[in-house]
Amino acid sequence: MEHADLERLGALARDAAHRADASCPCASHTRTVLADRDDGTVVRHGAVVVKAHAPGIDPEEHAARIAVAALDALDGVLLPPHTHPTPYVADRPLTAWPYGAPVDPDDPDAAPWEDAARLLARLHRTPPPPGLPAMRAPAKAALAVERMRRADGAPRTAVEAVLSAWRTLPEKPTAGRLLCHGDFHLGQLVRDPRTSGRPWVLIDVDDLGIGDPAWDLARPAAWFAAGLLPPDVWSRFLDAYVRAGGPAVAAHDPWGQLDVPARALTVQTAALALAKSTAERRPLDEVEGVMIDTCARIGSLRTELARPASP
Repeated sequence: MEHADLERLGALARDAAHRADASCPCASHTRTVLADRDDGTVVRHGAVVVKAHAPGIDPEEHAARIAVAALDALDGVLLPPHTHPTPYVADRPLTAWPYGAPVDPDDPDAAPWEDAARLLARLHRTPPPPGLPAMRAPAKAALAVERMRRADGAPRTAVEAVLSAWRTLPEKPTAGRLLCHGDFHLGQLVRDPRTSGRPWVLIDVDDLGIGDPAWDLARPAAWFAAGLLPPDVWSRFLDAYVRAGGPAVAAHDPWGQLDVPARALTVQTAALALAKSTAERRPLDEVEGVMIDTCARIGSLRTELARPASP
């Protein structure tokens, strides 16, 4: 985002945090850019963040998703937005939110996996309001593959490994009619600044909608299958979800529902890794390499299963 637009976001965040004529008591009188990507720019001032959402999004679908975050039925699950005017900057709709402290990426042992599982279970059990669009998780996997294909100079062997895994997936994603987050990962959790004790809540409803809730479990499932998430952490997460009444999986056979979404998230993660590393002219890091190797195993396994038995 251009510098002038970032300054405008910072001014809007300040206005949301204080009366327009009030002095600013915040420790920092300037904006803090928390994220600046094509799909979202987030600027903080004191206790408020303002987000510029992706350009070109459907305004009615966007409004429907934001309205879900303010539902009383989801208080304590989704962080609600500020009731603040939402203008546009550079053709991107804006929303204002309370600032909540995120998960500490440097302390993985303290990651709130069980809390996240219980929040997802409650979200999935909440009846969706009418008029809500489909959640965007399956579409994002396809977009990631297309972005990888357009990456000029991406390593051909790695691209083929990702495509081999992509070809194992059904053309149509699994169907569902439940309320889903659409892009769950630990970065979507913050401490609720409105509540004593600051319990965890979910943020970022840009991909929220109607669909198959197994997609909300797909990223940790993919990490577990790739060896990036320890088995005990995965078990704690899944057990907490099932115990909280989560409807996405059957307790006796969770992989019956998770297999396709987990493979899709593996492909999505690997495809984005290739696209980004190519654009940044850098080698793949260790985690990115693991995901591409996992794609190669998925493609190889499916190919072997498809071959006729030797005479």
